[in-house]
Amino acid sequence: MKDSSFSELNISPEILKAINEMGFEAPTSIQTRCIPQILEGKDLVGHAQTGTGKTAAFGIPALQMANKGSNTPSVLILCPTRELAIQVTGELIKLAKFTDGIYTLPVYGGQPISRQLKALKKGAQIVVGTPGRVIDHLKRGTLKLGSLKMVILDEADEMLNMGFREDLEEILSYSKGKSQTVMFSATVPKTIRNIMNRWMENPEMVKVEGKAETAAGIDQYYMEVRDSMRTEAISRVMDMSNFKLALIFCNTKRKCDSLVQELQSRGYSADALHGDMNQNVRDKVMNKFRSGRIDILVATDVAARGLDVDEIDVVFNYDIPNDPEYYVHRIGRTGRAGRSGMAITFSAGRKNKSLRFIEKMIRTQLQPLPMPSAKEVKLSKMDNHLEEMIDTLQEGGLREYIEQLEPIAEGDFTPIEIAAALFKMRLENNKIDLNAEPEQQIPVEEYYGRKKKTHKKRNKRRKY
Repeated sequence: MKDSSFSELNISPEILKAINEMGFEAPTSIQTRCIPQILEGKDLVGHAQTGTGKTAAFGIPALQMANKGSNTPSVLILCPTRELAIQVTGELIKLAKFTDGIYTLPVYGGQPISRQLKALKKGAQIVVGTPGRVIDHLKRGTLKLGSLKMVILDEADEMLNMGFREDLEEILSYSKGKSQTVMFSATVPKTIRNIMNRWMENPEMVKVEGKAETAAGIDQYYMEVRDSMRTEAISRVMDMSNFKLALIFCNTKRKCDSLVQELQSRGYSADALHGDMNQNVRDKVMNKFRSGRIDILVATDVAARGLDVDEIDVVFNYDIPNDPEYYVHRIGRTGRAGRSGMAITFSAGRKNKSLRFIEKMIRTQLQPLPMPSAKEVKLSKMDNHLEEMIDTLQEGGLREYIEQLEPIAEGDFTPIEIAAALFKMRLENNKIDLNAEPEQQIPVEEYYGRKKKTHKKRNKRRKY
């Protein structure tokens, strides 16, 4: 994929400033291809699913083309559900942070209509609503579309599946011949094409397709955890598997920096790599990562392009990428040079829809992966300490230590009791409590490679 920047898309300085503050570095494919054409006033159909960055693809032009300071809306955005209407409104508010004269108002069922009537009376330049509630306002005369410049149908196929066809037709009739029409849909069935033929003028078709399959030799998993538990999940997986090098991808520069601080506070050697860093700093960070002086690198997609480190054991998608091609690029950083690799993508709730889209594009189904419980992580650490003790026994050179312990062994304690006491002290010094209650009872050994090892008795006498 060719790299591009938001500054190349004729976006206003105010919106560019907001995008930079939000931490996004580069537009997705759908944004690169749609924003210029929408800004030119063309009718457009974006064939794209949730998770491709389509909200900004239509939201940025909508903000830029809206009549600033007007009392009547110049942009109408229709969504199938109130949840999506709220989500779109929130995104537009963030993008318009430094743009004066733009007020975005959501109107949807389930909210007192009196509150919406009051807000509409004050004036809104962009209205985001569900079809049913928009129809209510049109019939009441409280929503006037005489100044409408653009109407946007988000997830158009979902609205049709939910029985909103007549509502859509009625709403579009208010803007026939007056406004630019933009539509985004995951599928383009006959019903969508009927709308295109009747209500759109020579629409441009922009389709986002998966262009590459993921590399072989990479075990791909998804882990359902709420946002607040993602850092904890990373910590447990790292401790459970004893990985040496890990790469974590975030969608924004701000998240990279905050995640690095969280990991460092937990005792991990971590650093960030993103577009706000100059090339000299990036080179220093990469040299530390290649040499193993840092264990975890937290990066954005743009900063990690060209990253070539063969020994990366695991890739975490802290955020689901906004483009399936980014997903392929991300997980391709592991499993290199004939090695096996692991990729773990965090997901929950509505984000699962974005994950299903990625699976469809890469033609691969991600496997569910349980988060290790605290008890299981501690048991894994105990196994590691036992292995280190056995290695020390096999190395020999213990004579001076045996001489110190022999008087105790000749007293009231057996050698095995002495060994157990020393092992307990070692675990306590490393803050490992084996009496902790398990948080979940799940067999995670098969995922993380923690296997109970048995050690054969050796008859060979060692020299001390």
